Amino acid sequence: MFADRAKIFIKSGKGGDGHVSFRRELYVPAGGPDGGDGGKGGDIIFEVDLGLNTLTDFRHVHKYVAKDGQEGGKKRCHGASAQDLVVKVPEGTVIKDFETGKVIADMSGGNNREVILKGGKGGLGNMNFATATMQAPKYAQPGQPGHEMWVTLELKVIADVGLVGFPNVGKSTLLSRVSNARPKIANYHFTTLDPHLGVVDLDGHAGFVMADIPGLIEGASEGVGLGHDFLRHIERTRVLIHVVDAAGTEGRDPVEDIRAINRELEQYNPDLLKRPMVIAANKMDAVYEGDQDPCVILRQELASQGIQVFPISAVSGRGIRELLYGVYELLKAADQKPVVFEKEFVIEYAGDKNLPYTVEKDQDGAFVVEGPRIEKMLGYTNLESEKGFQFFQKFLKENGILEELEQAGIQEGDTVRMYGLAFDYYK
Repeated sequence: MFADRAKIFIKSGKGGDGHVSFRRELYVPAGGPDGGDGGKGGDIIFEVDLGLNTLTDFRHVHKYVAKDGQEGGKKRCHGASAQDLVVKVPEGTVIKDFETGKVIADMSGGNNREVILKGGKGGLGNMNFATATMQAPKYAQPGQPGHEMWVTLELKVIADVGLVGFPNVGKSTLLSRVSNARPKIANYHFTTLDPHLGVVDLDGHAGFVMADIPGLIEGASEGVGLGHDFLRHIERTRVLIHVVDAAGTEGRDPVEDIRAINRELEQYNPDLLKRPMVIAANKMDAVYEGDQDPCVILRQELASQGIQVFPISAVSGRGIRELLYGVYELLKAADQKPVVFEKEFVIEYAGDKNLPYTVEKDQDGAFVVEGPRIEKMLGYTNLESEKGFQFFQKFLKENGILEELEQAGIQEGDTVRMYGLAFDYYK
């Protein structure tokens, strides 16, 4: 069975403890401390494996624990650092904090390897604590603890085009005709329970990847049926093909079907309706002569939205070439950047909270905020995105930086500078 969601426990390794020992050799009566440092604990690293396409492996293994660093030894011997634990996932996997549901990392868009949990640093041996007044320290530093958490893995398929629509409208038949995919096809609801991917080749043009998203039902955005399991796979697609049963072979109204599916898309993620969409009016071979052309009704309904309607028959192949080339033109005009989910959750370690920063006013009257902690935050925050900027604002508030700016006398409209970033301050 296709697995696209999993919950797992991850824990990085503890740093090895520093060692307490003293040099004891013949003719060296006061050799001094020689306890070595502990080794670093293993990191938890997630890495993309292009040979994987589901999260099935995580149904059987739920805990991933890296090894601890080795304790330091005598004679200034440094303890060995533990090996990192590499967790292999398919491309398109989104790693989220289980408690908050916020994104830790998205393993797509070129992000093939990321350290999710750092191992603890090794403790210093007693050789590091000798001073002129304390020549024989009998203590060493313990290794830093590892970090642990539960995370959710969500696989969101990577495809250029997504097929959406109610069950049994012909999406699987269409995908099997235009690509190398061979989904299971039968005349009953929910034949497709897994997303299927197929590569569509066009004569003289670059092809594209099409995904058959399992049939939606009303209430899917609220989790009814398998709603969330289906809807998450639409999020990365750049163009949507809404397949409808234009002939109404099961007594459905294609116009109402379009409205219902669009409501579900909007309630799940409003950005989905901003993506280019076409209507594939399927089963036109089942429309009787003399009946009103359903495409005329659909075009009247969608004229104000600029959505094209393509009459097709997935069984006979009628109209499919025009549909594919129409979709190809939309893909060329669409944003070429892959859909990557912004980091929303940053794991903080004890050392991070102690990183310094300064708040000062320069000669131009601007307030300058700098320091290692600010530089680190800016390194993993995309301020060009709305979510990234919201994360940035939350960071300033939660870390007391806004409060320090106010104590320094900042007023609304004053300029704040952080390295290459400048913005006006407003409450």
